[in-house]
Amino acid sequence: MNLRDFIRDIPDFPQKGIVFRDLTPLMGDADAFAFAVDELAKQFRTDRIDKIVGVEARGFIIGAALAYALHVGFVPARKPGKLPYKSVRKEYELEYGVSILEMHEDAMKPGERVLIVDDLLATGGTVSATADLVQSLGGDIVAYAFLVTLKDLGGVSKLSGGRVVSLLDL
Repeated sequence: MNLRDFIRDIPDFPQKGIVFRDLTPLMGDADAFAFAVDELAKQFRTDRIDKIVGVEARGFIIGAALAYALHVGFVPARKPGKLPYKSVRKEYELEYGVSILEMHEDAMKPGERVLIVDDLLATGGTVSATADLVQSLGGDIVAYAFLVTLKDLGGVSKLSGGRVVSLLDL
């Protein structure tokens, strides 16, 4: 199946000069979504993953489905103020400002093997901040998984601690 057929390009969104890659058609098509999750799951079946960390918000969709497929726990990396229990936080730079991610302080045990998941890797800032949170809790990053990587934006170079798997490079 060609997953590219299920990705819509939206020019000048969210601002002029940006081409937004809309993956909602892929997630909205049962066969394409199942195919994508199954293809990612194949990549990690032998990696002894303990937890999947999904990055807010579309990473929750892919990450939770992948956690189910691999029969492992799921941990959300959230925007500030969204988690009800004691949390750790990471402030990080974006191309257009500063943002923050949080995770529950008991989201994982030291030494647990972690797969970080998001729908799309662009510049890598958000996923890198997520990795910092995982490591601050003692998690061992095994890999990163994405449906799409925008190669020209260099996000892969910001990721360390595990291999990077992407179903599509655009």
